[in-house]
Amino acid sequence: MTEQHEHVRVAVIGSGFGGLGAAVRLRREGITDFVVLERADSVGGTWRDNDYPGCACDVPSHLYSFSFAPNPDWPRTFSGQEHIRAYLEHVADTFRLRSHLRLKHEVLRMRWDNDALRWDIETSRGRFTADVVVSASGPLSDPKTPDVPGLDGFPGKVFHSARWDHDYDLTGKRVAVIGTGASAIQIVPAIQPKVGRLTLFQRTPPWVMPRIDRRITEAERWLHRQLPFTGTARRGLLWGIRELQVQAFTKRPGELGIVERLAKANMAKAIKDPALRAKLTPSYRIGCKRILLSSTYYPALAQPNVDVVASGLTEVRGSTVVAADGSETEVDAIIFGTGFHVTDMPIAERVVGAEGITLAEAWKDGMESLRGATAAGFPNWMTIIGPNTGLGNSSMILMIESQLNYMADYLRQLTLLGEGSVLAARPSAVRAWNRRVQERMKRTVWNTGGCTSWYLDAGGRNTTIWPGTTSEFRSATRRVDLAEYEVIRARKAPAGTVRAATSAKNPAKSAAKDAVKNAEAVA
Repeated sequence: MTEQHEHVRVAVIGSGFGGLGAAVRLRREGITDFVVLERADSVGGTWRDNDYPGCACDVPSHLYSFSFAPNPDWPRTFSGQEHIRAYLEHVADTFRLRSHLRLKHEVLRMRWDNDALRWDIETSRGRFTADVVVSASGPLSDPKTPDVPGLDGFPGKVFHSARWDHDYDLTGKRVAVIGTGASAIQIVPAIQPKVGRLTLFQRTPPWVMPRIDRRITEAERWLHRQLPFTGTARRGLLWGIRELQVQAFTKRPGELGIVERLAKANMAKAIKDPALRAKLTPSYRIGCKRILLSSTYYPALAQPNVDVVASGLTEVRGSTVVAADGSETEVDAIIFGTGFHVTDMPIAERVVGAEGITLAEAWKDGMESLRGATAAGFPNWMTIIGPNTGLGNSSMILMIESQLNYMADYLRQLTLLGEGSVLAARPSAVRAWNRRVQERMKRTVWNTGGCTSWYLDAGGRNTTIWPGTTSEFRSATRRVDLAEYEVIRARKAPAGTVRAATSAKNPAKSAAKDAVKNAEAVA
């Protein structure tokens, strides 16, 4: 007996900003035959999963929202997690996305069927097939916890910042926080007043600038509601300032020296102890790692119940945590703020392409895609927030919206090519695009700043950040260039036989060298 399944034109994976944005764009393009497969029981993505104390965005609220869904009622200039999650729920309701959601449907396997020219998707609650897959699971979806010897024998509480245990009361406890990234600098000031003792394990100190956060007045909100163009203007100003900053990150890192002096002055205001200040002063160029924003982090570290260990965690012996410098501390709880699987996303192990290999296998030497969207060997598949689409100084929503433009034109091209048509990224085009991106990356602060960051993969290659402005990326993803794709069409077969696929000449007169030339010109 044949297993029953639901067939859709498009299957979207994930319901964070990328997935909900894709769903809205599909409806606006007139495509309603799609599902959004979400492993959790609600929408929100990373803003659902990360609800640790103090969780907030380090991008201004009016820029960290969709241009097609402005929110005049943001309560603060930098919104907290609860406000961003509520915004995403609002988007799901406003754009009538609920009927497309398939909650508690974790994708276990996606396999391309070369005969049927479609994706076969196995989830935790059933099977789907789809002509096109849009993967929007995001790089901040799977927490990374280091393999620390002895951790299994720790008698106290252990959890990652993205899986916060709200039932565990930290009051009076001896707590170790591992890591000094964007999550940790929010967690430390939030829990410091209530814990008995807090020990922060810092392998590399971050650069921290003040976070100029304030309540948005009712008058401002009223103005944005009554005169929407004022909210648009506010967003535009925030965007423009960040576009002007890009040159320093990508072409002239030496200009960041003045920012370093401001960051050191910010530290000196709160940290009076010279020894502690020395521990907290980075030795790499500012911007090499993401610049963190906080006005409470340094004051928290200066409190008498906080110790900073300028070393990583190497071992756990019973309730004792041991640092690489040999220091030992007795703790009741260990909280990992150690980031996510960004350059080795677990979803890649669940995607099997046309050649029978997984995306993880295809990317074993480093992630590569065409314009941050499509991968060679994986027809009719694209990703939102793919390789080299991250930002070091601005809003990822800008990049997501650019990729939604590309997705929309990709689907239009498939419609124009006719039923049963498939687009497969040419390997030569993918290589050309990534060669150009990596060439531009060489002089950026992320590659020359003297740090090791989560932007780099195991081979030391930056497969995460976009080495240009958001305007450049929007231009590069405005339309699909068919010269960069092989068009595959279903070959008509006599009744009762299996449909076969055939490769067609590209309508744009493409040859591999044309695709290479085009990719290099646009990148």
